[in-house]
Amino acid sequence: MKKRVVITGLGVISPVGNDVASFWKSLTEGKSGVGPITSFDAANFDSRIAAEVKDFDPTHYGISLKDTKRTAKFVQFAIASAKQAIESSGLDLNKEDRSRIGVMIGSGIGSLRTIEEEYKVFLAKGPSRLSPFLIPMLIVNEASGMVAIIHGLKGPNSCVATACASGSHAIGEAYRMILYGDADVMLTGGTESCIVATAVGGFCALKALSTRNNEPQKASRPFDLQRDGFVMAEGSGLVVLETLEHAQNRKANIIAEIVGFGMSCDAYHITAPDPEGEGAAKAMTCALKDAQMKPEDIKYINAHGTSTKLNDKIETLSMKKAFGQYAKKVMVSSTKSMTGHLLGAAGGVEFVACCLASKDGVVPPTINYEYPDPECDLDYVPNTARKADITACMSNSLGFGGHNASLIVKKFA
Repeated sequence: MKKRVVITGLGVISPVGNDVASFWKSLTEGKSGVGPITSFDAANFDSRIAAEVKDFDPTHYGISLKDTKRTAKFVQFAIASAKQAIESSGLDLNKEDRSRIGVMIGSGIGSLRTIEEEYKVFLAKGPSRLSPFLIPMLIVNEASGMVAIIHGLKGPNSCVATACASGSHAIGEAYRMILYGDADVMLTGGTESCIVATAVGGFCALKALSTRNNEPQKASRPFDLQRDGFVMAEGSGLVVLETLEHAQNRKANIIAEIVGFGMSCDAYHITAPDPEGEGAAKAMTCALKDAQMKPEDIKYINAHGTSTKLNDKIETLSMKKAFGQYAKKVMVSSTKSMTGHLLGAAGGVEFVACCLASKDGVVPPTINYEYPDPECDLDYVPNTARKADITACMSNSLGFGGHNASLIVKKFA
């Protein structure tokens, strides 16, 4: 029998709350975190809105004022959510074998902000004035590395960079590391912070972002007929995974259980999803197989649901292919309607939402769902949260390059 792997700690930095309680309260109340971009002057951009993290103080999480200047924001977010997750798990690291605790954190982009700022220095003052922290600050693996350094975690350590599927892939791979016996505990999820001119300009050039600039809180509207693109966001979502035996031995509070992971590739296009939805459907069916579950066992799907024309239509199709007739009965929602799209951190933050949905028996809504799309015809839990017995739920993440990941969370019993 394969080992049982449980979730014992959660940590979140998000546009709708910088701790788990405020994050979950916002989601269940249908609160949007989208507003005008404040991190740079976006006046000349087609899209001038984003879901930024608000009132974040890195010193609150043990990062000194000096270190804030040489620690990229996506790493700061990871450090903060890691601290929350460890504290909520009740892990006493002084009593643990730290060589059996690993870290796996995904990020799609790393620090574009550092590249932007240092390239300006290079142009103005030449290469001799570049910061020695340029490379350590921008590379994607620094989130996993810094979290391990701070907590002395010497177990398996890596990162995943699969665009918008990064956080989910990281959790899935961490889950497998525990199953294979490589670690007893893994700290895992995703982090991202790239609401900067280069990234916003690049996504504008792709025509991927919403331009509903005058109604920012209504801009992210997954599955709605009038959706016109996604809203960029930032933040981090991390969880503590551990074997059931390890959790029970230390009398941990068990939040939920992770039972399935599936992944696939569309092998179709660098940005567009496969129009037949086969790749995403395969990830879902692989996760169901891994969990030894039938489609009917899943009560809720936290969809990738980006609010782009293509994603929502194709993801709906893929859910129909994976779930058959039951697709019409399962509850589906996109929390990106409230948080915006956290890119590489999306899977981590949405996995936290699934854990809480399972624990509390509440499905967060898809807000801004006003005009039904005939091609998106499932139960998207429109506008208002719904109480339900969520015995098991699925979280989907689909990334540029055709990367697909599905995770299954089960109510612990």
